[in-house]
Amino acid sequence: MTKYACNVCDYVYNPAAGDPDNGIVAGTPFEELPEDWVCPDCGVGKEDFTPVD
Repeated sequence: MTKYACNVCDYVYNPAAGDPDNGIVAGTPFEELPEDWVCPDCGVGKEDFTPVD
């Protein structure tokens, strides 16, 4: 699964780990995150993330 990096603070969303502190279980692809999900570090929305290798 593709990881996505925040363009503002460089937080990396790793689908294998999810975002358990915000109710996102491990294995959740970025594309399936709720539309109102925000970066846990800086608070920007999904539109401010880009895929990383």
